[in-house]
Amino acid sequence: MIKVNNLTKRYVNMNAVDDISFHVKENEIVGLLGPNGAGKTTTMRILTCFMPATAGTATVAGYDVFTDSLNVRQQIGYLPENVPLYLDMRAYEYLMFRAKLKNIPRRERRKKIEYCLEMTGIKDVQKQIIGTLSKGYKQRVGLADTLIHDPKILILDEPTIGLDPNQIRQIRGVIKGLGQKHTVLLSTHILPEVEMVCDRVMIINKGKIVAMDTPSNLMKQLKTGSNLVLEIKGEGEKIKSSLSGIDTVESVTYRKKDDANEFYINGSGEKDIREDVFNCIVKDNYILREMKRQTITLEEIFHQVTTKETEEETANA
Repeated sequence: MIKVNNLTKRYVNMNAVDDISFHVKENEIVGLLGPNGAGKTTTMRILTCFMPATAGTATVAGYDVFTDSLNVRQQIGYLPENVPLYLDMRAYEYLMFRAKLKNIPRRERRKKIEYCLEMTGIKDVQKQIIGTLSKGYKQRVGLADTLIHDPKILILDEPTIGLDPNQIRQIRGVIKGLGQKHTVLLSTHILPEVEMVCDRVMIINKGKIVAMDTPSNLMKQLKTGSNLVLEIKGEGEKIKSSLSGIDTVESVTYRKKDDANEFYINGSGEKDIREDVFNCIVKDNYILREMKRQTITLEEIFHQVTTKETEEETANA
């Protein structure tokens, strides 16, 4: 549904977007993840025909964003970071106004508005003046506007920015539901957002895509070996010595925890080391209270790939 090849946006002294390529499939929710100023909003503005690129190509639903911008706009629903709303209009009145602007036939308008109100959870506030609504509800009204012409693709720029935790959970649920009928590309710098909502993630830093895959695959790629956390009762140094003697164990560290010790074990390869560790503990008659896998988080993935890029740039310089 979205195809981007070697896209570049250059300003006088910097590349806001630097030769990026990616694609988004039908009914897929893809998260564009990166720190502030990474190039997320610039990429979205190019895809929604708000600004031209310096180089490269991009197509949305089969239409070129440079030569077929009108057709592109008809295929997308765009929610910018700061949602432009008429604050003196009622929510239903505003959506009816937007439906007319988008040339939705008169006989279909009420039905489409009812669907959008239901999908975004604003049916109860449809008669309220938008200016009196909370930020979360204003965000939903903006989201309803993006849906009203039933676009194939939704492009959402920081859809949960400035919302409280409850509002964030609600908007996440709405976006997850929309992914069943629409292709969704959303940008964010909030890591849990991507883990909980997106099918695939692209990490962008300094205008370049530095990682792209499903969250689970990224975790597998960047995870070195099998990592365990154990709580064992006994003499710390003696237990550490026993665990370090296992062939599949690369390193062992521990810290005192109440009347026991908490051990952190890194495996030396892809093999699951839990059985080897358990057999060692049983053989030496230690008391095992807990054993769990330590999984890498998306935050650690983001830190690894962005730090690695910075280190490479420094080395080249």
